[in-house]
Amino acid sequence: MKKIFVGIIIFTCVVMGYTVSVEADNTVTGRWRTVSDEGNDKGHDKSYVEIFEKSGVYFAKVTKLLLKPQDTLCDKCNGELKDKPVVGMIFLKDMKKSGKIDKELGEEYVGGTVMDPDNGKTYNCKLWVKDDILTLRGYIGFLYRTQKWFRIK
Repeated sequence: MKKIFVGIIIFTCVVMGYTVSVEADNTVTGRWRTVSDEGNDKGHDKSYVEIFEKSGVYFAKVTKLLLKPQDTLCDKCNGELKDKPVVGMIFLKDMKKSGKIDKELGEEYVGGTVMDPDNGKTYNCKLWVKDDILTLRGYIGFLYRTQKWFRIK
């Protein structure tokens, strides 16, 4: 009887440990490496960004540029971001969990916007997280652009 009880406890701990590690891999918060998806730098690491949460809403800021100098200003941005440093800039705003999970892409986040500092334009946004890959889609109407980001461990 004692062996069965110990076996059940060990099994429960293993299952709980696996669940916690899977959940941690699918969290959107953390540091991510972005990759350029167009132009001469296509395929090269572009920047490091950090996604953080405030009251159930998710935001992202640039923490390091990899293809441009760290003091690069957003000369194509509009409004209050015009000519502000790209490093430290919050460019992804107001993302919320949708409660949906795509089998291929992972947990879905919706309702926010993403601003591209390279052209200063702001797009509606969806993103998905599965394991250590974040798929971000910026779109206007039915036109969209999709990027993959990779978790920095």
